[in-house]
Formats: sequence, structure tokens, C-alpha cells
Amino acid sequence: MLEENTVQDAINSATESAKQGQFAQAIAALDTLGEQINSYPEAAYVRAVCLRRLNQAENAIAQLQSILENEPSYARAHQEVGHIFNEQGKLSAAIEAFERATQIDDALIGSWRALEQLYQKQSNKEGASFAQLQIKQLSELHPALQAVKSHLNRDNLDQADQICRHYMQSNQKDIEGMRLLSEIAQRAKILDDAEFILESAVVFQPAHLGARFDLANVLIKRQKFGAAHEIAEALSTEHPDNIQFKGLLASTLAGVGETQDAVSLYRELIQQDYNLVQTNLLCGHAEKTLGNLDAAVACYQQVYRLQADFGDAFWSLANTKTYTFTDQEIKHMLDYRARDTTSEVDKVHFNFALGKAFEDQKDFDQAFAAYELGNEQNKEILNYKAPEAQKRVDYQISRCDHALFERLSAVGSEHAAPIFIVGLPRAGSTLLEQILASHSQVDGTLELPNILNLSRRLRGRAASKPEEEPQYPRNLGEIDIDYFAKFGQQYIDDTQVYRQGAPYFIDKMPNNFMHIGLIKLILPHAKIIDARRHPMACCFSGFKQLFAEGQEFTYGLHEVGDYYKNYVRLMDHWDDVLPGFVLRVQHEELVHDTETQVRRMLDFCGLPFEQSCLEFYKTERSVRTPSSEQVRQPIYKSGLAHWRNFEAHLQPLIDALGEDVLARYPLDSV
Repeated sequence: MLEENTVQDAINSATESAKQGQFAQAIAALDTLGEQINSYPEAAYVRAVCLRRLNQAENAIAQLQSILENEPSYARAHQEVGHIFNEQGKLSAAIEAFERATQIDDALIGSWRALEQLYQKQSNKEGASFAQLQIKQLSELHPALQAVKSHLNRDNLDQADQICRHYMQSNQKDIEGMRLLSEIAQRAKILDDAEFILESAVVFQPAHLGARFDLANVLIKRQKFGAAHEIAEALSTEHPDNIQFKGLLASTLAGVGETQDAVSLYRELIQQDYNLVQTNLLCGHAEKTLGNLDAAVACYQQVYRLQADFGDAFWSLANTKTYTFTDQEIKHMLDYRARDTTSEVDKVHFNFALGKAFEDQKDFDQAFAAYELGNEQNKEILNYKAPEAQKRVDYQISRCDHALFERLSAVGSEHAAPIFIVGLPRAGSTLLEQILASHSQVDGTLELPNILNLSRRLRGRAASKPEEEPQYPRNLGEIDIDYFAKFGQQYIDDTQVYRQGAPYFIDKMPNNFMHIGLIKLILPHAKIIDARRHPMACCFSGFKQLFAEGQEFTYGLHEVGDYYKNYVRLMDHWDDVLPGFVLRVQHEELVHDTETQVRRMLDFCGLPFEQSCLEFYKTERSVRTPSSEQVRQPIYKSGLAHWRNFEAHLQPLIDALGEDVLARYPLDSV
């Protein structure tokens, strides 16, 4: 096996020779690599270019095919195929190759230039116009930023970041550079940096459409829907014919709870043939939120008709929880799951959808295999690292002690409107929300990110050493006490956009259980309800649910069991240091004696009893969680012990939960 330095030296030598027109000499340098050249796409690509320039088209095609067999997404290989077909007068084949190249890497200006000329020859005015626009935009970019875009398109984040930062050192206010730097931060999931960079870009050039558009999209990712909506409304008002701005506005309307308006706009965009796969998918999600299940299903089915290997269409159907797949759809999923051309992300979606399909057929072994494979693939794609739940809980317990709350007993905002529902996902929190939101004095909202965002602000930059304790929650005992009331008021102000005018509202972000101490300090008069479900039922339900993001602990049976154990440990701590601040509602008790538990919740929240809370399934409101269809039906008991169908596979979960937790929730209790 050749050393990397030897390979890179051969590539550098060949590239330099090719630049000087010495193509035979370049090939000779690369031939020193022997058969191993096929393991290095860049070397094989340079050799193919040289073969074409020496009029050895067949040999060049063979070289390119060897690249694409191993790496189908190598965009420059597709581009080179396009050049060969173009020179041979095979215009349709050339167009197909260049289009494939630009789909993979839209920074290949050579492909766009070739496409512009080919479209002109075919009298494709729309295609030529679009290619011209791409050429113009790329030509206006500094070559360094063109390289950054190419690296981003190939997921080479390190190279993209290195080149971009070097360029920005001398061009600190280059808006396009800032946009790319923000994109790098987003790819690295450092969304606070991405937001800050784009906010700065908009300060430098307030009228820059691209920077404003990008900022709105980052705000959506950070679930700051109100701020994103303001930008989207302004852009759409200024440019009413811009279809991208309409798409952005539809997304923000859905985000702030104006779901019917979002659906209307999505339908308009579909009529205009705008980004049909994604728009139909989003329209389906919005229709599902409104309870229009037939319309949602029709949208999802249209998605897979448009793109057969789009796994999310099938997972979205499965995620309605009530859809039953046809035999043809199951065959389709199995076929595309097995194809090498199907992306790993799509395979994850297919696996979770197949899990639901096999489960409906009562083939529980095959269903579990699909769920398990989907979780394993998800771990690999996301470079999964097990969440340090124990450390985070330890920090909360050690810092949020009796002494802290005794010393800070008089801090925080006087507002009493929020009702927080916390717990783990799939524990029944959506049902509790639907019950309470059926009360005339309570607004249902969303899983609001505001407390999590505040905790991130308090945490600041990650500690330089993994073993170092983070700033938060340590700094809760150090910051100026006036800030607690300010934080509470900011929470009330920022969540106003989600409310409809009732005196109370629900924040159903489950992960807030980690921050009950923070909530107590900033909103001491808020109410907190802990949605608790039997650990086996809760954990396995989370394991077979494909979350969009943020619940990585569900990707394995051991991980989700360990997380549940630490959740129980922390909730025990809150009960100790903040007695009476949290009401626990056990899902199984709610199912068996609904009225008693509903009256407990209403009494705890200081609300009079209303019959509508028992008839919650009649309440018409938007519900965005996976349980949206289930809470539109009366309570049923059949799902309480559904995990037992998979019991033969769940020993790792039992081991992770441990004897202490299972002693409180015996296996034979459900």
C-alpha cells in the first residue's frame, strides 16, 4: 500500500504537467500508482482529463466509470463525461452528465457554461436563462469562495472552513463569504455562530436579500419562528413575485401556528410547480397538524410518486400512526432500501417505515429488525456519541440544591401564565396538552424552545476540556439576581407570538425537565406537570420513533434506558428541593381513571373543572407532535403494554433501566 505522501506527490506532479499541456507526462506520473489509482478519485480524475486531451475518449470514459462505480457523487467525473460526450456531438448525453454534475456540486461553473451553450442549441430558453444566472452568481464570487462552495457540496467541511476563514481574514465584511461561513457553521451544527454571522451580515448590508433569507432559515432551525416570520413577511412584501420568499413565508407561518394560512400558501406553491417534493412534504405535515389526515396522506403519496427513493415520504405516512401500507408500498420500500443508489438517510426513513408496516402485520421480529437497523444507520450518519446524561444530571443536582433555592426564594418574574409539561418523548405529554388546551382559559402552543435556548446562552462556549464543568448551571448561583426577572419577562415576551389570548398557555417541550431549577428561578409562579409513563413502554416507543432531531438518546435500547434512569433521578431531586412545584401524572393512571387525573391537573393549575377537558378529542386545534392523530380520539387502553410484543428483544433495555427503576415500575404492572 502506497503512503499518502507518495500518492499526493504523484497527483501534484501530474496536475502541474497537465497545466503545461504535458498530458503524456502527467499520465506517466500517475501510472506509478498502479492499480491503486482506483482508490484515489482525484488521481483517476486527472488521468481521465489527460486521456481526453490526448483524444483517447474510450480510455477516458473507462477511467471515469471506474471512479463513479466507487464514488457515484464525484461531481467532476460527471462533468468530464459531459465534456467527452459534448466533443462527440452526443448533446443529450452531455446535458444529462452536466446536469448530474451540477446537481451534486452547483459550484462547477464549467458545467454551467457548457449547459448554457447546450440549452441554447436545443432552444431551451428557460434552461439557458437559469444556467446564465448560475454563471453570473458564481462569476461574482472570489475564486476562493467558489472553492469553498465546492468543498461544501462534497461535505468537506474542514477544507471549506480553512479556505473561508483564510479569505475572510482580509475580507471581513464580504457578505458572500459570511454567508458561506454561516453555512459551514450550520453544517457543523453550531447554529448560534451561524445566526450571529448572518445577523452581522445584515447589519453591514441591511438590504442584502440573500443574507436576510439565510438568516430567516437559520432562525427557523433554531425554532425562533417569530423572528423568522418577521423577516419572511418583509421579504415577501418587498418582492411579492419571488417564489422562494413565498416558500420561506409558508414555513414561518407553520412555525408560528398559522397553519391554515401555511397550507393555503403551500397549495399555491404546488400550483406553481415550486420544489414539488419538499413543498408537498411540508404541506402534508401542515395538513396533519390541522387534523386533515386524508389530505396529508395524499401529499405524502404524491411525494413518492415524484421521487421514488424519497424515504421521508414513507416515514411521514408511517408517522401518522394510523396509515396502513399496501403490499405494493411495502415491496417498493424493500426494493429501494436494498438499492446502492438510495442514500443512507433515505434508508433510515425506509427502515422506520418498514418497522411500522411489519408491526401492523404482527411480524414483530421483522419489525424490530427494521427499527434496530434504522437506529444503527442513524447513529453512523450523525456520528453519534452517547449523551452524557449522568454528568448533566449530576451538575443539576450538585448546583441546584436546597441552599440555592432558599437564598434565591424571592427572585424571578411575577407572571403565572405558563404551564410547562415535561418528561420524556412518547410519555403522553401531547395527551396532557390536548386535555388542558381544551379548557377555555388555556392556549395550547408548541414545544417551545425558549427555555432550552436560555440554557444554551447561560452555558456559553463549551469547556476547553471535556472533564471541565460547564458554566451552566454553576452560574445560577453567581449571576446578578435581577437577571432572573428579566429572563422571565423575556420568556413571556418571546412566547407571545404563539398565544391566542387566554390567560394561561402550555409549553410542551419535554426536555425542559432538565431545567426545572432554572424555570423556578425565572418563573416561580409557573406550573410544571411531569408526564410519566412506564419505562418499558416509554423507552421502546422512543426507540421506534424517528425524531427529526434533538432526541439522540433514543438511538439504542441501552442509551434510552440509561437516559430514563437519569431522568427519574433528576425528577426525584426536583421533588426534594422544590416540593410541590411539580405535579406528576402517570399515563397508565390517566388511562384507567381519566376524570380523577384531569381534576388533579386542573386543581393544580388553579382552573375550574370544564367538561370539555374530558371530551378533549372533540377540540379542534393544531397538534404538531407524532401523537397528533391519537389525541383526536377517546382514550384507549390497548396500547399500554404494546412493548410486550417485542419483549424477546428488550433485555438490553431492562439491563440499562436497572433494578431500582424497575422496582418502582414492575414489569408485571402492565
